[in-house]
Amino acid sequence: MEDIVSLVLTLLLTVFVVYLVLWFCILLPASMAKRRGRSQVIRVLVSVLITPFLAIFLLWAFGDAKA
Repeated sequence: MEDIVSLVLTLLLTVFVVYLVLWFCILLPASMAKRRGRSQVIRVLVSVLITPFLAIFLLWAFGDAKA
């Protein structure tokens, strides 16, 4: 019984960590880019290929897109 509880907790923790990584690397930069009128694809690629911190910083630094 103890092994089953450990397995379930491990699986739940794994799913939670995977969700956080996906949110931080893909969903956060994409939503920031959409709100600022920037290309979501480019920001997600920067986030995945380089670092999410750079994508988030660039979106913050550049601000809203000019119309």
